[in-house]
Amino acid sequence: MAPSEHTLLVTGATGYVAGHVIHQALTKGYNVRVCVRSESAREKILATFPNYGSRLSFAPVKDITSPEFFKDAFADGAVTGVIHLASPVHLSPEDNRRDMLDPAINSARSIIEAAKLFGPSVQRVVNTSSMAALLDVSKGLRPGYTYSEKDWNPMTYDEAAEADPVSVYCASKALAEKGMWDFMESGDNKPNFSFVSVNPSMIFGPDFYPITDLKGLKASAARAWALVDAKDVPPPDFCGVVDVRDVATALLNAFEIPEAAGQRYLLAKHFEWQTAADAAREALEEPDKNRIPAGSPGSMDNGAWKSVTYAVDGSKAVRELGFEYRPLKDTMGDTIKQLLEVERKIGKK
Repeated sequence: MAPSEHTLLVTGATGYVAGHVIHQALTKGYNVRVCVRSESAREKILATFPNYGSRLSFAPVKDITSPEFFKDAFADGAVTGVIHLASPVHLSPEDNRRDMLDPAINSARSIIEAAKLFGPSVQRVVNTSSMAALLDVSKGLRPGYTYSEKDWNPMTYDEAAEADPVSVYCASKALAEKGMWDFMESGDNKPNFSFVSVNPSMIFGPDFYPITDLKGLKASAARAWALVDAKDVPPPDFCGVVDVRDVATALLNAFEIPEAAGQRYLLAKHFEWQTAADAAREALEEPDKNRIPAGSPGSMDNGAWKSVTYAVDGSKAVRELGFEYRPLKDTMGDTIKQLLEVERKIGKK
């Protein structure tokens, strides 16, 4: 089927990754239906994609944790694919179960169950999980180890309920994804569609939606912005990176490529902050370049980082999903250039 014969249902449609998914899907000729919770979300999307007429449609979904609320999104039988991007991110949960675990698990289960119940034409569901679902946080930076699709965060629900915010976030991603795999593989009444999980590492790159407030930046953009005018380069923490534009490409290719059915893909290249600072300074011109701390330039080159952090193997996605990772120079440069341009428009940070 040509893209024009498909309608892709996109959840989390006002989010960072979703803007690029919608843009790339519409550019390729797909019909796109986006789930929105409010009129303001609908207006934001329409303002960003004003010229697509009936190819861009909207489905009000007030609660993503119950399949019944997705019923209308599938009602006309047109949806052939689902790109699931919606997931709660609560960086300071007061109650791990209520604020992180249950919403993540229930929203993941809800969309795949809704596709089975109400989506007779659905051919594939592509889930956006996270590299966090692979990480064993208890092992720290784990030099000498290589994370890949075979890994899973080992924390149980009960352990995560009492864990720190980073640990519960990683566990919520793993438990939500496992629930979707279990749903696909359970019993005799399996869905007629196939399933793919795409697990991006830390995502940088320009936002497709307009940025109007540097104080309310989303998590990854906030981390990139914190590098600007920082006194020093931060120490390694989360050591994998992927460009948001590559994530969108991978998600769409995961829908299109028949052989991707039933597969799990880690999207990641090596990352730590010294290498990121080196890349950003290479991409920027003075005086902007001088606002990025130099740290110890080149000190992590030629594999020197291997004695400090774990490695990531995102090569399966390149081989099977037909794309190449953008250079970190482009990713960090485009991210920070966009933020600096916003600063010039609205004033200093």
